[in-house]
Amino acid sequence: MTPLRRKRLYLVIGIVVGVSVAAGLALMAFRQNVTFYFIPTQVVEGAAHGDHSFRLGGMVTKGSVQRAPGSLKVSFVLTDFKHNVPVTYTGVLPDLFREGQGVIAHGHLGANGVFVADEVLAKHDEKYMPPQIAGTAPMAGNADRNDGQIAAEAAAVGGH
Repeated sequence: MTPLRRKRLYLVIGIVVGVSVAAGLALMAFRQNVTFYFIPTQVVEGAAHGDHSFRLGGMVTKGSVQRAPGSLKVSFVLTDFKHNVPVTYTGVLPDLFREGQGVIAHGHLGANGVFVADEVLAKHDEKYMPPQIAGTAPMAGNADRNDGQIAAEAAAVGGH
């Protein structure tokens, strides 16, 4: 092998190693910044790990919002109409936050199974529902039908 070919080989090997290292570092940084999204059923089934931050989406259960007097601490329950996950949050809630509304909370799962949120987002559309639970939820505006009809339609839409 001539010296010129050897230099080219070393150059090509150096470039390949450099690009590989850069790609590996980029993937590691990307993996650390990924925030997973779960619904209450997935959390109850153990898909979410308590030591990692993730987003929990669902509907705020009616009658579950409790505010601590004299503080910004709020607790409520998120549901996907199959399972419920209790949530605590300390801070100012968005103006659109209310019972029966779809929200996404960012935080981590506490040791006692309570989701500790550090951010709560409420969608601006009153018809918003997290996509994973849209097929299983009772339809809004169906007050004239009984719960059995609504449950049957939700099961048909969800494919169960």
